[in-house]
Amino acid sequence: MRLIQRREGRWVIADLIGKRGRVRTVPIPAAAKDALDDWTSAAEITSGPIWRAMRKGGAITDLGLSAWAIWDVVVTAAKAAGISHLGPHDLRRTCAKLCRTAGGELEQVQALLGHEDLSTTAHYLNCTQQIQNAVNDRIAL
Repeated sequence: MRLIQRREGRWVIADLIGKRGRVRTVPIPAAAKDALDDWTSAAEITSGPIWRAMRKGGAITDLGLSAWAIWDVVVTAAKAAGISHLGPHDLRRTCAKLCRTAGGELEQVQALLGHEDLSTTAHYLNCTQQIQNAVNDRIAL
């Protein structure tokens, strides 16, 4: 079974296995899917892992990158861009905050992140009550 599939009319990373064996499906934004298609086309990848390990001599293997290899890629790219102390989890947290700021419901962000408990997502997003922009002001009374 392919990891990237069409479900409900859109592209997703299907049946992603997270912590404690929890399974979730993650929607892929259209721009990200386009970039992924460009990458796989340029790399002539038609099956197997999308991001692959490379030998010291530069030969590309059929093996996927490990979680530590991906961590290293993110940290190295951040340092090259002049950003210190940035790792993959920071990118995950930023994605969640941007989704929430763009109007995403807390429950949808919870599903995206694969959190079991909504309070974990709220803590993750550092949700606090905003008195000046109270949510109950939006109720048409």
